[in-house]
Amino acid sequence: MTDTASADPAVIAAYPAGAYHRARGTVRHLAGVLACNAAIPALRISLERDAGQRARRLRAEAADRLEQRRRPTRKRMRALVARPGARFAWHDVPAPPPPGPGAAIVHPIAVATCDLDRAMGLGRTPFPLPMCFGHECVAEVIETGDDVRTVRPGDRVVVPFQINCGDCRACRAGLTANCTGVPPISMYGFGLAGGHWGGALADLLAVPYADAMLVPLPGGVDPAAAASVADNVSDGYRNVAAHLPALLERDPGMPVLILGELGHRLPLSSSVPLYAGLVAKALGAQKIHFADRRPHLQRHAGELGFHPHATVRGLPPAPFVIDGTCTSRGLATALHHTAPDGVCTTPGVLRRTARIPTALMYGRNISYHLGRTHARAVIPHVLGLMRQGELHPETVTTHHAKLDDAPAAIHDHVVGEATKTVLTE
Repeated sequence: MTDTASADPAVIAAYPAGAYHRARGTVRHLAGVLACNAAIPALRISLERDAGQRARRLRAEAADRLEQRRRPTRKRMRALVARPGARFAWHDVPAPPPPGPGAAIVHPIAVATCDLDRAMGLGRTPFPLPMCFGHECVAEVIETGDDVRTVRPGDRVVVPFQINCGDCRACRAGLTANCTGVPPISMYGFGLAGGHWGGALADLLAVPYADAMLVPLPGGVDPAAAASVADNVSDGYRNVAAHLPALLERDPGMPVLILGELGHRLPLSSSVPLYAGLVAKALGAQKIHFADRRPHLQRHAGELGFHPHATVRGLPPAPFVIDGTCTSRGLATALHHTAPDGVCTTPGVLRRTARIPTALMYGRNISYHLGRTHARAVIPHVLGLMRQGELHPETVTTHHAKLDDAPAAIHDHVVGEATKTVLTE
């Protein structure tokens, strides 16, 4: 609970005591960005390669905006912009120019919130506001360049949140999050830090590498169910699929332990841990323990067929542990609860450094995995499970709204305790 309130009393009253998140105003947000202990590593990574390309792109973006203000030549569209104080509003901005030979223009028809969106909307991350918001979507293809072969206007597609060219060595190896054709950490919906590629909560979205990026939505799969496949569902999948099958082959009845929020309150939602549990079930796990101190997450986990717990006390070490706490203390708890020859994975962290019990890990022979998802490489596998009826991400969605109502819906998601909000036409 921090800083400046930004909702009316009716919104605050809609949540249980202590469940309402307060947003940082402009001054505190900027001070927090400058003081954030994760900001320096993030900046270093974003500039460690192709810094000139990033700078040229940002300069071109600024020059284009200035030119469009002086002499508007392009059509206009609306885009949702987030500002400090959890303020969200539609802004009238220039529409993307006609696509180049290998590019496409798409129209988002189902957009989902990310677990990080709450922290970003509250001004609690290294990503400076204002920014065009949203990075998980299913879209309809509106226009394609002459060289595009895999999609055509009218197709429904999943748009990966990361930008990747599909042709560099990293992309060809399936390491699409580290595409060398664009500057590091190029993403939709992260504003300046992501390279100003725009946000998914907009009428139109430019896709620079259509054949490499866009994944056709299988017939019979609801766009609302697949909206979060662009990031969070795929993140849950990659944390599980690379490790669980081999562990189940060794012990088919082994338990899986998933940790959500255990102690220190972070302004994050917890869909990735729930998606990870669903993927574990789809891949054959029979017993999944889900620990989270929040009663509504415990109820949700129980409805999904998991064994809910408020803490990890009394639970024995498990061969496979997913640390969704995003805290240093939570990571230590996860590693201490990983069984000998077990695996612990972490979807993400918001800290610059964290201590790990290396002696314990060495003695138990624990493997620890931390990293970002290669979304484009993972998305087809996730859609395959959905098409076969083995994975149902829609069961994690807690709130629905219309895209026209995005300012209010995203604001309520950010200041409240929704796990996953999906907006559709």
